[in-house]
Amino acid sequence: MTGRWALAPTEGGGALLAPLGDDGRAAGPVLRESDLVTAVRARLPEVGRWVWRSTTEVYPRLLAAGVRIERCYDIEVAELLLLGHEGRLGEPRSAAAAWARLRNAPVPPDPPARSAEPGSQSSLFEPHAGAGIPFEGLLDVYAEQQRRHTAAEHPGRMRLLTASESAGMLVAAEMHRAGLPWRADVHREVLHELLGERYAGGGEPRRLAELADEVSEAFGWRVRPDLPAEVVRAFARAGVKVRSTRRWELEEIDHPAVKPLIEYKKLYRIWTAHGWSWLQDWVREGRFRPEYQPGGTVTGRWTTNGGGALQIPRVIRRAVVADEGWRLVVADADQMEPRVLAAISRDPGLMEVAGHDGDLYTALSDRAFSGDRAHAKVALLGAVYGQTSGDGLKNLAALRRRFPLAVAYVDEAARAGEEGRLVRTWLGRTSPRAAGAEDADEAGIPQEIPMGTESGTGRGTDGTAGAGGEFTPGYASSNGRARGRFTRNFVVQGSAAEWALLMLAALRRATADMRAELVFFQHDEVIVHCPQEESAQVANAIRAAGELAGRIAFGETPVRFPFTTATVERYSDAK
Repeated sequence: MTGRWALAPTEGGGALLAPLGDDGRAAGPVLRESDLVTAVRARLPEVGRWVWRSTTEVYPRLLAAGVRIERCYDIEVAELLLLGHEGRLGEPRSAAAAWARLRNAPVPPDPPARSAEPGSQSSLFEPHAGAGIPFEGLLDVYAEQQRRHTAAEHPGRMRLLTASESAGMLVAAEMHRAGLPWRADVHREVLHELLGERYAGGGEPRRLAELADEVSEAFGWRVRPDLPAEVVRAFARAGVKVRSTRRWELEEIDHPAVKPLIEYKKLYRIWTAHGWSWLQDWVREGRFRPEYQPGGTVTGRWTTNGGGALQIPRVIRRAVVADEGWRLVVADADQMEPRVLAAISRDPGLMEVAGHDGDLYTALSDRAFSGDRAHAKVALLGAVYGQTSGDGLKNLAALRRRFPLAVAYVDEAARAGEEGRLVRTWLGRTSPRAAGAEDADEAGIPQEIPMGTESGTGRGTDGTAGAGGEFTPGYASSNGRARGRFTRNFVVQGSAAEWALLMLAALRRATADMRAELVFFQHDEVIVHCPQEESAQVANAIRAAGELAGRIAFGETPVRFPFTTATVERYSDAK
């Protein structure tokens, strides 16, 4: 299996196909087949990589017919990455737009982002309306992309980035089809336990109503705890000045309304984001099938389009239950981003610290912080996320003495950001240009959502939840210092996202001949649903995939990329 073939679906379920040469051009006649699935299945032994416009246009149809693809090249994914590398992120990235640029023709805008429809999950992966490009034009775009890869700063790395991002699209489609095992009866039990009875008419359940009464009683007048502005005014009227209703700020206040208010906010979030309506909308036939979006943020982290898949509360995870005779293998990458920093900075001292499977922060504290693990963790994450004042400045000085190359790496990225320059991840994903926030909105470029952000009902596009203390101000701040903190984090977080993509690709290949299914992924955690007898083999495959991804991404370094794995019946039992 070494050949590359271009593939484009046609109306009526057919397809156009052509073998490709090394230059990306057709190396044989264009074939017209009446059935796409039959055409692909017949050529599986000879095709090493399929080249197509969009994985979401083709692969779900193949999966539904039981056809699994080993490798693909997603032209629209590649176009987004190449535009970013060329400092043009925000320009239309569709294949039709790329073809128009080749011909110096008017460039069509990308189609508007589509919201997931929870009531019809089978249609989550649908072709974009009006691809607007003939098959010959698709081949022209692909050939030009091959040339642009060659012109990249590090061509080999850029090709690896495109290949891994394309592999991520295959994984996303397969995870959507497999679905995360979900027990609706257990979910209902949890909701009843937490929220009490539901009232007719869709109003707040009993426990929320009780807590709302307690909040009002504590203030001495009627207050709606679901309205932050009203709560702030109520505290002001009570002689307490608060700027927001965030939990950390409320916990510093000595007032009888605080305890029921915090409890109300926690339960209200569960009710609106993962309550009975969510369950009815999103769980079908014992599976939750979110629409994963690889590279959904500018750093390359994944998002999901609806369903709140990346923000499942710990208590709701009790409903994620393996099938009878099956298990969930839940794996968390250990201190992933500090290990990635060691690999990309080539700092000898930090690589030595990260060259063991044990706790990295403990090893770091023994080296530089007199055995104080908490201090070591804050120091290293502060260097990555930009805490460079106060105690953070002292921590940074200690790190700089011990690990000068690692600190210099993120310092240079921060300096580039402050000066308005672009920075790149290890494989070549490129930060967006400096601009005003309004430009970001017009360009349609997703921004990161900081840890702890509440995102409404959970039916919109979900952001990723990052590490504690993560600074993710969005890509386009015109403030130099803020942009510097962003680019400091970007080079590490983005490189970590690349390692994760390669890990998923390696794990997908390792489990191809098993019954095991990848069913969940977020940032540094993966869940595989498998027969109980395969669980040990799957756990070993995850660990091996992490190490292989490290070697493929960063070359031969001492850095290890271990996982903490747990084989459980319920997701909640893994933590």
